[in-house]
Amino acid sequence: MNKDVFRTLIIEGQEVLQEVELFERPFEFEEQGRYVLVGIRQAGKSYLLYQRAKQLMEQGHAVQEMVYINFDDERLLGMKADDFDLILQAYSSIYSGNPILFFDEIQNIAGWEHFARRLANQKYMVYITGSNAKMLSRDIATTLGARYFDEKVFPYSFREYLKAQGINLSTNWMYGKQKGTVQQMLDKYLQWGGFPELLMYQNKRHWLNGLYEKIILGDVIQRNGIKNEQALRLAMKRLAENVKQPTAYNRLANMVKSTGISTNTASIIDYIRLVKEVCLIFTIENFASKFVEKETTKKHYFTDNGLLSIFLTDQPTSLLENLCAITLHKRYATDEASRLYYYNKNIEVDFYIPEEAMAIQVSYSLEDPETRKREINALSLLHKAFPLKKALVITYDEEGIMETNGLTIEIVPVWKWLLQ
Repeated sequence: MNKDVFRTLIIEGQEVLQEVELFERPFEFEEQGRYVLVGIRQAGKSYLLYQRAKQLMEQGHAVQEMVYINFDDERLLGMKADDFDLILQAYSSIYSGNPILFFDEIQNIAGWEHFARRLANQKYMVYITGSNAKMLSRDIATTLGARYFDEKVFPYSFREYLKAQGINLSTNWMYGKQKGTVQQMLDKYLQWGGFPELLMYQNKRHWLNGLYEKIILGDVIQRNGIKNEQALRLAMKRLAENVKQPTAYNRLANMVKSTGISTNTASIIDYIRLVKEVCLIFTIENFASKFVEKETTKKHYFTDNGLLSIFLTDQPTSLLENLCAITLHKRYATDEASRLYYYNKNIEVDFYIPEEAMAIQVSYSLEDPETRKREINALSLLHKAFPLKKALVITYDEEGIMETNGLTIEIVPVWKWLLQ
């Protein structure tokens, strides 16, 4: 690396910050805070950097005070942690004073956290993004020493999705024409998910396939030197097909081996760890399990419905449950001590949040009497074991209230639940 490369990147980055068109997201930055923003690729992390830069410019900071560098840039291939200081040297050769630093996809450079700590110690304003959950690990948090706020960033929520489509909901929207518009948008959101950039494309499956390849091939297989690419890819396909079901690691290994591809349980555990690290999937545990089973048998969900949908053909129930899982994960599992579980011991309940005394079933429709009985009985039996304050059945478009054994169960359409 040399300073000329960074001088060029600094000037180009300033042009990006000036020219980018923003759809502002509901994120409040602390005025004196430094941030590490982590999430799946294309979730909108870069746009939060742009948003913060715009805010600072509106407060009177000049764009010349800012350094924006994307470490995915091919000109930075081969960069090492020792090269970070060249960024400051390059800036000092053009401007005076300390810059405000915006570093995108910094996880590409091993050891970045030591530079980030030094910058904080020297009182720089710093905003960092990355696509690897390890950036939120205890080891890195210890190195950074509470000098940064760490936040998870997800693709658009349904409310953001509507707003990005120019749909601003009126006070009583669900009683007028906007209800039909919301339901139409829900179908698209269920199928294609909430990646902000995806809204610009007609061929959404092609874009999603490209993103998946970038993540699975670039961030997982190549970066970690995975030799058995077929086993990893097939394991991901089987996870998608079984997204509603608890899946043990040894069972997943057997599914892959049944196709004639060699693998073992240890490899499968490693693959799941790696795809979780790049924020492609997340897992929830069985509240009713003993410790060993909690660790070996989990439910696996995709971070965005669009990435799940590329594996599925006409499975609306899977997409509905995955969307509910994403929403609950954002509310209850954004730290290392997850508060979100499923319950599986003689009865099956899709989601259980014990500290809220809340349980949720997801069913595309309750029109079939057997389905209705199964979903309601499961909540009723859980209530007997662990008294519930709130019980829901989330459906595609059905609504109502049921009373059973002293438990009030609310049946709510997903579009209404997402916008509460």
